[in-house]
Amino acid sequence: MSSSSVDLSSLLQAMYGSSSAGIDVNSAVSSATAAARAPETAWQSQQTTIQSQTTALDSLESQLTSVSDNLASLTDPLGALTSMTTSSTNASVVSATADASATAGNHSVVVTNLASTASWYSGAVASSSTTLASGSFQLKVGSGQSATITVDRSDNTLTGLASAINKQGLGVTASVVTDSEGARLALVSNNSGAAGDISITNDSTDSGFLQFQQAAQGKNAALTVDGIPISSATNTVTGVLTGVTLNLTSTSATAVNVVVAPDTAKVSSAISSFVSDYNTVIQAVNSQFAVDSTGGSGGALATDANVRMLQNDLLSAMGYSGGSGGVTLGSLGISMNNDGTLTLNSSTLASTLQNNFSGVKTFLQGSASNGFANQFNNSLQTYLDTTSGAFTLDLQSLNTENTDLQNQINDFETYTITPLQQSLTNNYNQAEMALLSMPNQQSQLNAELGYTTGKS
Repeated sequence: MSSSSVDLSSLLQAMYGSSSAGIDVNSAVSSATAAARAPETAWQSQQTTIQSQTTALDSLESQLTSVSDNLASLTDPLGALTSMTTSSTNASVVSATADASATAGNHSVVVTNLASTASWYSGAVASSSTTLASGSFQLKVGSGQSATITVDRSDNTLTGLASAINKQGLGVTASVVTDSEGARLALVSNNSGAAGDISITNDSTDSGFLQFQQAAQGKNAALTVDGIPISSATNTVTGVLTGVTLNLTSTSATAVNVVVAPDTAKVSSAISSFVSDYNTVIQAVNSQFAVDSTGGSGGALATDANVRMLQNDLLSAMGYSGGSGGVTLGSLGISMNNDGTLTLNSSTLASTLQNNFSGVKTFLQGSASNGFANQFNNSLQTYLDTTSGAFTLDLQSLNTENTDLQNQINDFETYTITPLQQSLTNNYNQAEMALLSMPNQQSQLNAELGYTTGKS
Protein backbone atom coordinates (compact mmCIF):
# COMPACT_ATOMS: atom_id res chain seq x y z
CA MET A 1 0.00 0.00 0.00
CA SER A 2 1.63 3.27 -1.08
CA SER A 3 1.88 6.17 1.39
CA SER A 4 0.38 9.49 0.33
CA SER A 5 2.70 12.49 0.25
CA VAL A 6 1.69 15.57 2.21
CA ASP A 7 2.69 19.10 1.20
CA LEU A 8 3.77 20.52 4.55
CA SER A 9 5.23 23.71 3.08
CA SER A 10 2.17 25.87 3.62
CA LEU A 11 1.51 24.33 7.06
CA LEU A 12 5.05 24.94 8.28
CA GLN A 13 5.11 28.48 6.93
CA ALA A 14 1.94 29.18 8.92
CA MET A 15 3.39 27.64 12.11
CA TYR A 16 6.85 29.19 12.01
CA GLY A 17 6.41 32.22 9.83
CA SER A 18 7.99 32.90 6.46
CA SER A 19 11.68 32.35 6.11
CA SER A 20 14.14 32.77 3.30
CA ALA A 21 15.51 29.43 4.37
CA GLY A 22 12.24 27.63 3.52
CA ILE A 23 12.05 25.10 0.66
CA ASP A 24 9.54 25.31 -2.24
CA VAL A 25 8.72 21.60 -2.08
CA ASN A 26 6.54 21.49 -5.25
CA SER A 27 9.16 23.27 -7.34
CA ALA A 28 11.97 21.13 -5.98
CA VAL A 29 10.10 17.86 -6.63
CA SER A 30 9.10 19.01 -10.14
CA SER A 31 12.70 19.86 -11.03
CA ALA A 32 14.01 16.56 -9.72
CA THR A 33 11.41 14.43 -11.52
CA ALA A 34 11.88 16.37 -14.78
CA ALA A 35 15.42 15.10 -14.95
CA ALA A 36 14.25 11.59 -14.11
CA ARG A 37 11.79 11.71 -17.04
CA ALA A 38 14.58 11.82 -19.63
CA PRO A 39 13.80 8.27 -20.92
CA GLU A 40 10.11 9.16 -21.11
CA THR A 41 10.87 12.27 -23.16
CA ALA A 42 12.86 10.14 -25.60
CA TRP A 43 9.95 7.70 -25.94
CA GLN A 44 7.50 10.56 -26.58
CA SER A 45 9.81 11.89 -29.26
CA GLN A 46 9.72 8.46 -30.91
CA GLN A 47 5.92 8.54 -30.75
CA THR A 48 5.91 11.90 -32.53
CA THR A 49 8.06 10.44 -35.29
CA ILE A 50 5.77 7.41 -35.56
CA GLN A 51 2.71 9.65 -35.84
CA SER A 52 4.35 11.61 -38.65
CA GLN A 53 5.19 8.37 -40.46
CA THR A 54 1.65 7.02 -39.98
CA THR A 55 0.08 10.21 -41.32
CA ALA A 56 2.37 10.25 -44.36
CA LEU A 57 1.79 6.54 -45.03
CA ASP A 58 -1.99 6.90 -44.73
CA SER A 59 -1.92 9.74 -47.26
CA LEU A 60 0.30 7.82 -49.66
CA GLU A 61 -1.88 4.72 -49.38
CA SER A 62 -4.99 6.79 -50.19
CA GLN A 63 -3.30 8.36 -53.22
CA LEU A 64 -2.10 4.98 -54.47
CA THR A 65 -5.60 3.56 -54.05
CA SER A 66 -6.89 6.25 -56.43
CA VAL A 67 -4.38 5.07 -59.06
CA SER A 68 -5.50 1.48 -58.50
CA ASP A 69 -9.16 2.50 -58.92
CA ASN A 70 -8.30 4.24 -62.21
CA LEU A 71 -6.61 1.11 -63.51
CA ALA A 72 -9.51 -1.05 -62.33
CA SER A 73 -11.93 1.05 -64.38
CA LEU A 74 -9.80 0.27 -67.45
CA THR A 75 -9.85 -3.48 -66.76
CA ASP A 76 -13.44 -3.83 -65.56
CA PRO A 77 -15.56 -5.89 -68.02
CA LEU A 78 -18.29 -3.31 -67.44
CA GLY A 79 -15.92 -0.34 -67.21
CA ALA A 80 -14.86 2.49 -69.48
CA LEU A 81 -13.42 0.31 -72.27
CA THR A 82 -16.71 -1.57 -72.73
CA SER A 83 -18.97 1.48 -72.52
CA MET A 84 -20.86 2.16 -75.73
CA THR A 85 -22.46 5.33 -77.00
CA THR A 86 -25.10 5.94 -79.65
CA SER A 87 -26.08 8.73 -82.02
CA SER A 88 -29.02 9.28 -84.34
CA THR A 89 -29.36 11.38 -87.48
CA ASN A 90 -32.94 12.21 -86.43
CA ALA A 91 -33.50 11.82 -82.68
CA SER A 92 -37.04 13.23 -83.04
CA VAL A 93 -37.96 9.96 -84.81
CA VAL A 94 -35.73 7.41 -83.11
CA SER A 95 -32.98 7.58 -80.48
CA ALA A 96 -31.03 4.75 -78.88
CA THR A 97 -29.04 3.61 -75.86
CA ALA A 98 -26.51 0.78 -75.67
CA ASP A 99 -24.95 -1.31 -72.93
CA ALA A 100 -21.61 -3.14 -72.76
CA SER A 101 -22.92 -6.13 -74.75
CA ALA A 102 -23.62 -4.02 -77.83
CA THR A 103 -21.50 -4.27 -80.96
CA ALA A 104 -20.26 -1.20 -82.78
CA GLY A 105 -22.00 -0.57 -86.11
CA ASN A 106 -24.31 1.63 -88.23
CA HIS A 107 -28.00 0.74 -88.55
CA SER A 108 -30.74 2.08 -90.82
CA VAL A 109 -34.13 2.44 -89.10
CA VAL A 110 -37.46 3.36 -90.73
CA VAL A 111 -40.48 3.92 -88.44
CA THR A 112 -43.84 3.55 -90.21
CA ASN A 113 -46.14 3.25 -87.18
CA LEU A 114 -45.91 3.94 -83.44
CA ALA A 115 -47.33 1.58 -80.87
CA SER A 116 -50.61 2.85 -79.39
CA THR A 117 -52.66 2.03 -76.29
CA ALA A 118 -56.31 1.09 -76.61
CA SER A 119 -58.93 3.23 -74.85
CA TRP A 120 -62.74 3.54 -74.72
CA TYR A 121 -65.16 5.94 -73.08
CA SER A 122 -68.86 5.89 -72.25
CA GLY A 123 -71.56 8.37 -72.94
CA ALA A 124 -71.95 11.19 -70.42
CA VAL A 125 -74.22 11.14 -67.37
CA ALA A 126 -74.91 13.95 -64.95
CA SER A 127 -72.22 13.02 -62.38
CA SER A 128 -70.07 10.19 -61.08
CA SER A 129 -72.80 9.35 -58.53
CA THR A 130 -75.74 9.35 -60.96
CA THR A 131 -77.72 6.11 -60.75
CA LEU A 132 -77.23 4.07 -63.90
CA ALA A 133 -79.74 1.89 -65.66
CA SER A 134 -79.28 -1.81 -65.03
CA GLY A 135 -77.62 -3.87 -67.69
CA SER A 136 -74.32 -5.45 -68.70
CA PHE A 137 -71.61 -5.36 -71.34
CA GLN A 138 -68.80 -7.64 -72.54
CA LEU A 139 -65.20 -6.52 -72.11
CA LYS A 140 -62.29 -8.29 -73.82
CA VAL A 141 -58.58 -7.45 -73.81
CA GLY A 142 -56.46 -8.79 -76.66
CA SER A 143 -56.96 -12.52 -77.18
CA GLY A 144 -58.12 -13.03 -73.59
CA GLN A 145 -61.47 -14.31 -72.38
CA SER A 146 -64.45 -11.99 -72.57
CA ALA A 147 -65.69 -10.74 -69.17
CA THR A 148 -69.25 -9.68 -68.37
CA ILE A 149 -69.53 -6.36 -66.53
CA THR A 150 -72.89 -6.02 -64.79
CA VAL A 151 -74.53 -2.83 -63.59
CA ASP A 152 -76.83 -3.65 -60.70
CA ARG A 153 -77.82 -2.29 -57.32
CA SER A 154 -74.32 -2.87 -55.85
CA ASP A 155 -72.49 -1.07 -58.66
CA ASN A 156 -74.92 1.34 -60.33
CA THR A 157 -72.82 4.53 -60.44
CA LEU A 158 -69.74 5.37 -62.51
CA THR A 159 -67.61 5.45 -59.35
CA GLY A 160 -68.87 2.05 -58.20
CA LEU A 161 -68.55 0.55 -61.67
CA ALA A 162 -64.95 1.78 -62.08
CA SER A 163 -64.02 0.28 -58.73
CA ALA A 164 -65.66 -3.05 -59.60
CA ILE A 165 -63.82 -3.29 -62.94
CA ASN A 166 -60.41 -2.48 -61.42
CA LYS A 167 -60.83 -5.18 -58.77
CA GLN A 168 -61.23 -7.87 -61.44
CA GLY A 169 -57.71 -7.44 -62.88
CA LEU A 170 -58.86 -7.60 -66.49
CA GLY A 171 -55.85 -5.73 -67.89
CA VAL A 172 -57.58 -2.36 -68.07
CA THR A 173 -57.76 0.66 -65.79
CA ALA A 174 -61.19 2.22 -65.29
CA SER A 175 -61.64 5.81 -64.13
CA VAL A 176 -64.24 8.56 -64.12
CA VAL A 177 -63.57 11.59 -66.31
CA THR A 178 -65.69 14.72 -66.04
CA ASP A 179 -66.01 17.31 -68.80
CA SER A 180 -68.45 20.03 -69.77
CA GLU A 181 -71.04 17.43 -70.81
CA GLY A 182 -70.93 15.44 -67.57
CA ALA A 183 -69.16 12.36 -66.22
CA ARG A 184 -67.89 9.44 -68.31
CA LEU A 185 -66.39 6.04 -67.63
CA ALA A 186 -62.96 5.75 -69.28
CA LEU A 187 -61.25 2.40 -69.92
CA VAL A 188 -57.55 2.32 -70.83
CA SER A 189 -55.56 -0.82 -71.54
CA ASN A 190 -52.68 -1.56 -69.19
CA ASN A 191 -50.51 -2.58 -72.16
CA SER A 192 -49.81 -0.91 -75.46
CA GLY A 193 -49.89 -2.73 -78.78
CA ALA A 194 -52.25 -5.17 -80.37
CA ALA A 195 -52.07 -7.58 -77.45
CA GLY A 196 -53.61 -4.90 -75.23
CA ASP A 197 -56.39 -3.88 -77.61
CA ILE A 198 -59.86 -3.60 -76.05
CA SER A 199 -63.19 -4.65 -77.49
CA ILE A 200 -66.56 -3.84 -75.85
CA THR A 201 -69.99 -5.25 -76.74
CA ASN A 202 -73.24 -4.10 -75.10
CA ASP A 203 -75.54 -6.92 -74.07
CA SER A 204 -78.31 -4.57 -73.02
CA THR A 205 -80.86 -3.30 -75.53
CA ASP A 206 -81.89 -0.52 -73.13
CA SER A 207 -81.14 2.75 -74.87
CA GLY A 208 -80.58 4.35 -71.49
CA PHE A 209 -77.71 2.02 -70.65
CA LEU A 210 -74.08 3.10 -71.08
CA GLN A 211 -73.01 3.33 -74.68
CA PHE A 212 -69.23 3.08 -75.37
CA GLN A 213 -67.09 4.57 -78.10
CA GLN A 214 -63.55 3.64 -79.06
CA ALA A 215 -61.04 6.43 -78.55
CA ALA A 216 -57.90 4.61 -79.70
CA GLN A 217 -57.07 1.19 -81.03
CA GLY A 218 -54.18 -0.83 -79.58
CA LYS A 219 -51.59 -1.26 -82.35
CA ASN A 220 -48.03 -2.47 -82.55
CA ALA A 221 -45.19 -0.25 -83.67
CA ALA A 222 -44.01 -1.07 -87.19
CA LEU A 223 -40.44 -0.40 -88.27
CA THR A 224 -37.62 -1.84 -90.28
CA VAL A 225 -34.06 -2.23 -88.97
CA ASP A 226 -31.49 -2.69 -91.71
CA GLY A 227 -34.37 -3.63 -94.01
CA ILE A 228 -35.82 -6.26 -91.68
CA PRO A 229 -39.51 -5.66 -90.75
CA ILE A 230 -40.06 -5.46 -86.97
CA SER A 231 -43.27 -5.35 -84.97
CA SER A 232 -43.16 -4.15 -81.36
CA ALA A 233 -45.90 -3.86 -78.75
CA THR A 234 -44.17 -0.79 -77.31
CA ASN A 235 -42.24 2.18 -78.61
CA THR A 236 -39.24 1.01 -76.60
CA VAL A 237 -37.79 -1.67 -78.83
CA THR A 238 -35.32 -4.15 -77.32
CA GLY A 239 -33.85 -7.44 -78.49
CA VAL A 240 -33.61 -6.47 -82.15
CA LEU A 241 -29.98 -5.33 -81.86
CA THR A 242 -28.00 -6.98 -79.04
CA GLY A 243 -27.50 -4.56 -76.18
CA VAL A 244 -29.27 -1.72 -78.00
CA THR A 245 -32.60 -0.12 -77.07
CA LEU A 246 -34.43 1.87 -79.77
CA ASN A 247 -36.78 4.60 -78.53
CA LEU A 248 -39.45 5.50 -81.12
CA THR A 249 -41.02 8.95 -80.87
CA SER A 250 -42.37 9.66 -84.36
CA THR A 251 -42.82 8.17 -87.84
CA SER A 252 -40.90 9.02 -90.96
CA ALA A 253 -40.59 7.57 -94.42
CA THR A 254 -36.93 8.62 -94.43
CA ALA A 255 -34.44 6.19 -92.93
CA VAL A 256 -32.70 7.29 -89.71
CA ASN A 257 -29.08 6.25 -89.24
CA VAL A 258 -28.33 4.99 -85.72
CA VAL A 259 -24.62 4.63 -84.89
CA VAL A 260 -23.36 2.42 -82.04
CA ALA A 261 -19.71 3.05 -81.12
CA PRO A 262 -17.26 2.77 -78.19
CA ASP A 263 -17.58 5.63 -75.72
CA THR A 264 -14.19 7.18 -76.41
CA ALA A 265 -14.98 10.19 -74.22
CA LYS A 266 -15.36 7.95 -71.17
CA VAL A 267 -12.11 6.12 -71.95
CA SER A 268 -10.27 9.40 -72.46
CA SER A 269 -11.57 10.65 -69.11
CA ALA A 270 -10.44 7.44 -67.36
CA ILE A 271 -6.93 7.67 -68.83
CA SER A 272 -6.71 11.36 -67.93
CA SER A 273 -7.71 10.58 -64.34
CA PHE A 274 -5.06 7.86 -64.19
CA VAL A 275 -2.32 10.25 -65.35
CA SER A 276 -3.42 12.90 -62.85
CA ASP A 277 -3.51 10.50 -59.89
CA TYR A 278 -0.24 8.85 -60.92
CA ASN A 279 1.43 12.27 -60.87
CA THR A 280 0.07 12.94 -57.39
CA VAL A 281 1.58 9.69 -56.10
CA ILE A 282 4.99 9.99 -57.76
CA GLN A 283 5.34 13.57 -56.51
CA ALA A 284 4.43 12.49 -52.97
CA VAL A 285 6.97 9.65 -53.11
CA ASN A 286 9.68 11.89 -54.57
CA SER A 287 9.15 14.42 -51.77
CA GLN A 288 10.14 11.78 -49.21
CA PHE A 289 13.63 11.65 -50.69
CA ALA A 290 14.06 15.31 -51.60
CA VAL A 291 17.30 16.86 -50.29
CA ASP A 292 16.90 20.27 -48.65
CA SER A 293 19.33 23.18 -48.68
CA THR A 294 21.34 21.69 -45.80
CA GLY A 295 21.78 18.39 -47.57
CA GLY A 296 19.24 16.55 -45.39
CA SER A 297 16.08 14.66 -46.30
CA GLY A 298 12.88 16.00 -44.79
CA GLY A 299 10.41 13.21 -45.61
CA ALA A 300 8.88 11.21 -42.75
CA LEU A 301 9.17 8.05 -44.88
CA ALA A 302 12.69 8.62 -46.16
CA THR A 303 13.93 5.51 -44.31
CA ASP A 304 11.00 3.30 -45.33
CA ALA A 305 12.29 0.64 -47.72
CA ASN A 306 8.78 -0.03 -49.03
CA VAL A 307 8.38 3.58 -50.16
CA ARG A 308 11.71 3.42 -51.97
CA MET A 309 10.60 0.18 -53.63
CA LEU A 310 7.29 1.82 -54.63
CA GLN A 311 9.18 4.63 -56.34
CA ASN A 312 11.13 2.09 -58.40
CA ASP A 313 7.96 0.15 -59.27
CA LEU A 314 6.08 3.27 -60.38
CA LEU A 315 8.87 4.36 -62.68
CA SER A 316 9.43 0.83 -64.02
CA ALA A 317 5.73 0.35 -64.79
CA MET A 318 5.82 3.22 -67.26
CA GLY A 319 8.40 1.35 -69.30
CA TYR A 320 5.81 -1.31 -70.22
CA SER A 321 6.15 -2.40 -73.83
CA GLY A 322 4.12 -5.60 -73.97
CA GLY A 323 0.82 -6.21 -75.70
CA SER A 324 -0.09 -6.06 -79.37
CA GLY A 325 -2.26 -4.04 -81.69
CA GLY A 326 0.28 -1.35 -82.44
CA VAL A 327 -0.51 0.74 -79.33
CA THR A 328 2.03 1.98 -76.77
CA LEU A 329 1.95 4.51 -73.96
CA GLY A 330 3.43 6.98 -76.44
CA SER A 331 0.64 6.44 -78.96
CA LEU A 332 -1.82 7.06 -76.12
CA GLY A 333 -0.18 10.47 -75.75
CA ILE A 334 1.54 9.57 -72.45
CA SER A 335 5.16 10.62 -71.95
CA MET A 336 7.39 10.76 -68.86
CA ASN A 337 9.13 13.87 -67.59
CA ASN A 338 12.54 13.99 -65.89
CA ASP A 339 10.98 13.97 -62.41
CA GLY A 340 8.93 10.85 -63.17
CA THR A 341 5.64 12.67 -63.67
CA LEU A 342 3.57 12.09 -66.81
CA THR A 343 2.30 14.41 -69.52
CA LEU A 344 -0.82 13.55 -71.53
CA ASN A 345 -1.28 14.78 -75.10
CA SER A 346 -5.06 14.81 -75.47
CA SER A 347 -4.98 15.17 -79.24
CA THR A 348 -2.78 12.11 -79.67
CA LEU A 349 -5.00 10.11 -77.33
CA ALA A 350 -8.18 11.14 -79.16
CA SER A 351 -6.68 10.18 -82.53
CA THR A 352 -5.63 6.73 -81.33
CA LEU A 353 -9.00 6.07 -79.70
CA GLN A 354 -10.76 7.06 -82.89
CA ASN A 355 -8.58 5.09 -85.30
CA ASN A 356 -7.48 2.04 -83.31
CA PHE A 357 -9.85 1.49 -80.41
CA SER A 358 -9.42 -2.29 -80.48
CA GLY A 359 -5.66 -1.80 -80.21
CA VAL A 360 -6.12 0.45 -77.18
CA LYS A 361 -8.29 -2.18 -75.53
CA THR A 362 -5.74 -4.90 -76.24
CA PHE A 363 -2.88 -2.78 -74.88
CA LEU A 364 -4.68 -1.94 -71.65
CA GLN A 365 -6.43 -5.26 -70.98
CA GLY A 366 -4.45 -7.82 -72.97
CA SER A 367 -5.81 -11.01 -74.41
CA ALA A 368 -5.98 -12.77 -71.05
CA SER A 369 -6.09 -9.97 -68.47
CA ASN A 370 -2.37 -9.40 -68.98
CA GLY A 371 -2.35 -5.90 -70.46
CA PHE A 372 -0.71 -2.77 -69.09
CA ALA A 373 -3.57 -1.81 -66.75
CA ASN A 374 -3.91 -5.36 -65.39
CA GLN A 375 -0.22 -5.86 -64.72
CA PHE A 376 0.28 -2.43 -63.20
CA ASN A 377 -2.74 -2.79 -60.91
CA ASN A 378 -1.60 -6.26 -59.81
CA SER A 379 1.79 -4.84 -58.83
CA LEU A 380 0.09 -2.14 -56.73
CA GLN A 381 -1.70 -4.78 -54.68
CA THR A 382 1.74 -5.68 -53.29
CA TYR A 383 1.32 -2.47 -51.29
CA LEU A 384 -2.47 -2.16 -50.99
CA ASP A 385 -3.63 -5.69 -50.17
CA THR A 386 -5.65 -5.35 -46.95
CA THR A 387 -4.16 -8.52 -45.49
CA SER A 388 -0.55 -8.77 -46.60
CA GLY A 389 0.14 -5.50 -48.46
CA ALA A 390 3.40 -3.73 -47.61
CA PHE A 391 1.59 -0.57 -46.51
CA THR A 392 -0.89 -2.58 -44.45
CA LEU A 393 1.95 -4.33 -42.61
CA ASP A 394 3.85 -1.04 -42.25
CA LEU A 395 0.89 0.63 -40.59
CA GLN A 396 0.30 -2.34 -38.32
CA SER A 397 3.95 -2.30 -37.27
CA LEU A 398 3.87 1.45 -36.54
CA ASN A 399 0.69 1.05 -34.51
CA THR A 400 2.23 -1.79 -32.48
CA GLU A 401 5.40 0.21 -31.88
CA ASN A 402 3.41 3.24 -30.74
CA THR A 403 1.34 1.08 -28.35
CA ASP A 404 4.49 -0.49 -26.89
CA LEU A 405 6.00 2.96 -26.29
CA GLN A 406 2.83 4.16 -24.61
CA ASN A 407 2.85 1.11 -22.35
CA GLN A 408 6.48 1.87 -21.44
CA ILE A 409 5.56 5.45 -20.62
CA ASN A 410 2.61 4.35 -18.51
CA ASP A 411 4.71 1.78 -16.63
CA PHE A 412 7.52 4.28 -16.12
CA GLU A 413 5.09 6.77 -14.62
CA THR A 414 3.54 4.13 -12.35
CA TYR A 415 6.65 2.30 -11.13
CA THR A 416 9.35 4.98 -11.32
CA ILE A 417 8.08 8.54 -11.39
CA THR A 418 5.19 8.23 -8.91
CA PRO A 419 7.30 6.53 -6.18
CA LEU A 420 10.10 9.05 -6.80
CA GLN A 421 7.67 11.96 -6.41
CA GLN A 422 6.35 10.53 -3.15
CA SER A 423 9.85 9.94 -1.77
CA LEU A 424 11.15 13.37 -2.76
CA THR A 425 8.08 15.12 -1.38
CA ASN A 426 8.47 13.39 1.98
CA ASN A 427 12.21 14.14 2.12
CA TYR A 428 11.84 17.78 1.18
CA ASN A 429 9.00 18.20 3.67
CA GLN A 430 11.20 16.80 6.46
CA ALA A 431 14.11 19.04 5.43
CA GLU A 432 11.90 22.09 5.32
CA MET A 433 10.49 21.24 8.75
CA ALA A 434 14.00 21.08 10.12
CA LEU A 435 15.02 24.36 8.52
CA LEU A 436 11.95 26.21 9.69
CA SER A 437 12.33 24.94 13.29
CA MET A 438 15.98 26.04 13.61
CA PRO A 439 15.28 29.70 14.65
CA ASN A 440 13.17 28.52 17.60
CA GLN A 441 15.79 25.95 18.62
CA GLN A 442 18.50 28.66 18.48
CA SER A 443 16.45 30.98 20.71
CA GLN A 444 15.93 28.22 23.25
CA LEU A 445 19.65 27.39 23.23
CA ASN A 446 20.61 31.06 23.69
CA ALA A 447 18.25 31.35 26.63
CA GLU A 448 19.71 28.27 28.29
CA LEU A 449 23.26 29.65 27.84
CA GLY A 450 22.27 33.07 29.13
CA TYR A 451 22.79 34.89 25.93
CA THR A 452 20.66 37.93 25.42
CA THR A 453 20.20 40.28 22.56
CA GLY A 454 23.26 42.51 22.17
CA LYS A 455 25.69 40.06 23.75
CA SER A 456 28.11 38.09 21.66
